[in-house]
Amino acid sequence: MDNVKVADDYKDRLFRMIFNDKEKLLELYNAMNRSDYTDASELQVVTLENAIYLSMKNDVAYVLHDELFLYEQQSTKNANMPLRCLFYASDTYSVLVKDKNIYGSKMLPLPSPTFVVFYNGKQKMDEEAELRLSDAFVKKQEIPNLEVIVKVKNINMGNSRELFEKCRPMRDYMIFVDKVRRYSQEQPLEDAVERTIRECMEEDVMADFLKRNRAEVVKMCLYEYDEEKQREFDREEGREEGREEGREEGRQELLEEQIRANVKKGYSKEMIADFLGVDLKTIEAVIAGLVEVKG
Repeated sequence: MDNVKVADDYKDRLFRMIFNDKEKLLELYNAMNRSDYTDASELQVVTLENAIYLSMKNDVAYVLHDELFLYEQQSTKNANMPLRCLFYASDTYSVLVKDKNIYGSKMLPLPSPTFVVFYNGKQKMDEEAELRLSDAFVKKQEIPNLEVIVKVKNINMGNSRELFEKCRPMRDYMIFVDKVRRYSQEQPLEDAVERTIRECMEEDVMADFLKRNRAEVVKMCLYEYDEEKQREFDREEGREEGREEGREEGRQELLEEQIRANVKKGYSKEMIADFLGVDLKTIEAVIAGLVEVKG
């Protein structure tokens, strides 16, 4: 089904929830730039709600002191981040100059861009790396006519020590993600999440945030299971090219399995529709089937 959309990785959602707070975002800015600004009102948040070309959100974007910063959290390696950042920047600049005359003779001032990916996946990666758009060009140019440089910072525990020490929100985020990952290897995910939340609140790690958003955080973490199943299905699908009908049936079965599982967890049909990216009629049809079976 083309309209099936599995929820984002919980780490993306959690990252956005934390750093859409201007005070925490300013703390991250200071840690990244070795500055000590205190007035969070100077930040202009310009995070895209829906990037035109990709039909997806970017994580955090803001303008401060004539600079545009686009931050992305990634749990998988993605060599196409420079291209994605190019699209994000293009859409963001379009918003920033929408009331200006781009056809006039006067040059419009633009904030200088900085692109950063915070990586916390399971694959090994250097503590710091760079991705360049020009690496994707089929025909190489000595001096590329278009370039996008993306900084990649590995924020798995044991990496980016300076960032860990200087930015409390990032430190807490790193600790939370690490705990969920470790505990889920030895116990069911739901138990691992509850254990992580309990320990973090006891250790004053995102304690206030978790008190306010506990139910939302639990929900986000549990949906990671569905995303991993979808990735596994997609990988298998790629190995079986030419069996379109079978793939379609597989997607439908996976979707129905996800819906049934979340109905049993007590989630409302509206909540399930939002996270799986499907219409309410699809959810209601599966629920109706469950009722018939029970009857």
